Amino acid sequence: MPQERSNDNIIMASTSSNIVLKTVVFLGSARNVTPPWGGDTRLGDRVLKWVESTLRSRQATLGSDTISHDISIIDPLQVFGRDGALSHSGGELQAPTFFMKADDLPQATKDLTETIRSADCYVIVSPEYNHSVPPALSSLMGHFGGSLYKCKPSGIVTYSSGPWGGARAAVAIQTMCHELGCLSVSKFCGIPTVSDLINLDGTPIDSDHRMLKQLPDLVTQLEWMAVAMLNQRKATGTF
Repeated sequence: MPQERSNDNIIMASTSSNIVLKTVVFLGSARNVTPPWGGDTRLGDRVLKWVESTLRSRQATLGSDTISHDISIIDPLQVFGRDGALSHSGGELQAPTFFMKADDLPQATKDLTETIRSADCYVIVSPEYNHSVPPALSSLMGHFGGSLYKCKPSGIVTYSSGPWGGARAAVAIQTMCHELGCLSVSKFCGIPTVSDLINLDGTPIDSDHRMLKQLPDLVTQLEWMAVAMLNQRKATGTF
């Protein structure tokens, strides 16, 4: 005989909140020379500005929550440049942070370490060098151990001056991110022939171009994963 249901049922009340994700954007190119055939000194600056503008202006809804981004950009030209946070180690990775005592690190390196550690998610904006990961990106991210990246998601944005949009690099970067512990979302964003799609200031030449529709879909996945992982880190910590 079925039991009579109590009137003391628990009613789950939904509450909305504003979630600001700490989003670190890594730029994968340290190129600082104009090619003999002309063009941009660093084509990635256009893509970086476009990604930054997209993230800063974004007000997404996830369930009853509103999602926005607090962005930190990590540029290898600055980080490895004079007085940069990793200038003492160089792009050749002479002094990985996890091989040094924390007290021996320069203050700028400590600050960069904390920026990466406190992030909720990562976006990698990168070209394709020799069909693989650019050395500036692998050195930059590889200066820090996986304990800083783990249990957080990443999104991969690649670009090229040609028609393939850095697709082969995206696959290699995905593997690198998996090994670091910041699993990439399934949606990639590959931007081909960048100068035909994005202006120097990062604004789209044609905002309705289908290739530029990839980024919002990527960020939607990234936000879902970032909030889920954030909640789980708060509940149980990391493994």
